[in-house]
Amino acid sequence: MHVRVAAPTDAAAITAIYNQGIEDRVGTFEIELRTEAMVASWFDGRHPIVVVEAEQAVIAYASTSPYRQRACYAGIAEFSVYVRRDWRGKGAGRLALSHLMHECEAVGFWKLVSRIFVENDASRQLMRSLGFREVGIYEKHGQLDGVWRDVVIVEYLFARNLAQV
Repeated sequence: MHVRVAAPTDAAAITAIYNQGIEDRVGTFEIELRTEAMVASWFDGRHPIVVVEAEQAVIAYASTSPYRQRACYAGIAEFSVYVRRDWRGKGAGRLALSHLMHECEAVGFWKLVSRIFVENDASRQLMRSLGFREVGIYEKHGQLDGVWRDVVIVEYLFARNLAQV
C-alpha cells in the first residue's frame, strides 16, 4: 500500500468507496448515494484529501471539509476516512488518516474533528491509537433508517499550529 495526495481524477474511485460506506450503514447518516460530480466538488484547494493505493487501485481515502463557515473556525477541519470493503481491517484507514493528519498540519489547520457512531469500535480504536481525544457523546444525533443513533465526538490538536495562531 502507498498513500498520496488525491487529485480530482480520483473522484470516481472515492465515490465508489464512499457509496459502499453509505450502503453498509456503519459510518455515516447519509442514505443517498453520491455521484462523481458531488465528490469532485470536494477538491476546493484548501481541504486536503488523500488516497491509499494497492494493486493499482484506490482502496481507501481520508478527506477534510470545512467545520463551520465563521472565520474564527478557519483552522478547524472535519474529516472522514473510508476503506473499500475488501481492504477493511488491513491498515489502509490508518495509513490514510495518518497521512491526512500530516497534510493538515502542513497547511496550517490547528484541529481536526469528526463524529463516529458509538458502536463503531474499530474506528474509535483507530482514533485513539493516532492520538485523537474522545470529547463526548452527542445522544440521538440523527436517525438512520428510522433509528436514533448516538455519536462520539473526536478531536486532534496540532500543537505546533496552535502556537502560531
